[in-house]
Amino acid sequence: MNAKDLKYFKNRLLSEKKLLEEELATVGRKDPANPKDWQATVDDSQVDNADENEVADVLEEYEEHKAILAQLETQLNEVQAALEKIEKGTYGICEISGEEIEKERLEANPSARTSVKHMRK
Repeated sequence: MNAKDLKYFKNRLLSEKKLLEEELATVGRKDPANPKDWQATVDDSQVDNADENEVADVLEEYEEHKAILAQLETQLNEVQAALEKIEKGTYGICEISGEEIEKERLEANPSARTSVKHMRK
């Protein structure tokens, strides 16, 4: 992959990383003990703990945030791994075959780890 393409994909990945971090911040916060990990949060400051319905609503919101957070965190980890590969000079190489990943595949998913041929394995 040439330098122009690498720069292009790095910029796309950095933009995606920023967007994912912004979305993660709406449903969670970084774990102070492990900054690479996120924890789901909810605003329970206005909840009357004596009202079972309000408590149930907060628990439901927490579970929704937890599910969303898991998906976004997985995507963020994939983007970060792709950025690390750019720095190491291994970006765009299929992890299974060692061959170059198709440019069309990287256009569709810049953090792709495998070629189209191996994407389901």
